[in-house]
Amino acid sequence: MNKISYIVPALLVAGCLLSCNENQQIITFPEPPRAEGTTDVLELRCEPLDTVRIAFIGLGMRGSGAVYRYTFLEGVKVVALCDVDPENVENANKTLEERGFPKAEVYTGTEDWKRVCERADVDLVYVCTHWDLHAPIGVYAMEHGKHVALEVPAALTIGECWQLVNTAEKTRRHCIQLENCNYDFFEMATLNMARQGLFGQIVHAEGAYIHDLMFLNFNDTTGYWNMWRLEHNARENGNLYPTHGLGPIAHILDIHRGDRMEYLVSVSSAQFGMSAYAKEKFGEDSDYAQREYLNGDMNTSVIKTSKGRTIMLQHDVTSPRPYSRIHMISGTKGFAQKYPVAGIALEPDAHRFLAPDKLDSLLRLYEHPIVREVGQKAREVGGDGGMDFIMDYRPVAIPDFTRGAWNRLQRVTYYP
Repeated sequence: MNKISYIVPALLVAGCLLSCNENQQIITFPEPPRAEGTTDVLELRCEPLDTVRIAFIGLGMRGSGAVYRYTFLEGVKVVALCDVDPENVENANKTLEERGFPKAEVYTGTEDWKRVCERADVDLVYVCTHWDLHAPIGVYAMEHGKHVALEVPAALTIGECWQLVNTAEKTRRHCIQLENCNYDFFEMATLNMARQGLFGQIVHAEGAYIHDLMFLNFNDTTGYWNMWRLEHNARENGNLYPTHGLGPIAHILDIHRGDRMEYLVSVSSAQFGMSAYAKEKFGEDSDYAQREYLNGDMNTSVIKTSKGRTIMLQHDVTSPRPYSRIHMISGTKGFAQKYPVAGIALEPDAHRFLAPDKLDSLLRLYEHPIVREVGQKAREVGGDGGMDFIMDYRPVAIPDFTRGAWNRLQRVTYYP
């Protein structure tokens, strides 16, 4: 992958914001023609199902939790479980049994995900594998008539983004990117505030994925399977995981619902942390310490939208610092942020945050209707504080590309 200074917003959805090279100009990518007889899938409607028959592919950290959460949803039947680690599949079936569900059929071969997608009794394929398989499974599942829910990032290249879009348009199947941070309680409250004009005209927003993952990236036993995430950091440079920060602010900015991202500039620092950590943990002469890691410690990207608004995104999974997604919203009448300290400031006294009691009252007043409906249940079930449960309970897809339809709708709508 080339290091480039400006890239289309597709790479945000794909999870690849590449670092800049000052000698290059704006780079654009050709838009492939839409297949004859197809149209976009914004607000796509499909026949409702009384019971959704689900197959889970990938049952590690994220997949195992998804199986557990789905046992709390009505109208769900888990028919297949697929993972290359038989222990993961066994544990997932134990979860089903403990929750009063029948065992699901088991698949453990490296290509068994294809057999799962080919089953006639599957409505939804829920994908929680390593990143490289997200788009291939998503395309294959839709080609076999299945709706698909993909963990983030949904794709790794522009080509994969277009494959997902084209296949969804051709098959008229839902393709949902499972961005759970869209459903965080604070993020949803600020979405409701923005919708009701509390911040005035939104001018700028910031998001991030700042999360020290060293202990997982360099763990070859209980970390990421086959150390796949370390390999991505070794061979790619940029924002490899943008959607935790981008997803919620894209909703607030009505991206693909009246506005769109036009271009960005992205720059990475040099790489320091991974080499230092590897030397300390494994020794200076170890393979881990001697190898090259391309991804810089901190990537910062600035995006301009069609309506003239700006977005700043950051990615850092190596520095010893507190977790942060920033989630900052700045408008003509107010300001909100979640990290490092949650606060809201409003005119006419926007120079300081609201007092804690006033902040609590405001958050209760603007609690999103979905949180009001299912928030307590989400907190009880859990999953990143409950936002995973809300995501599974009522997922909403923001398509990656719209081929010009981004202004046809004016906002994301949540349906009962």
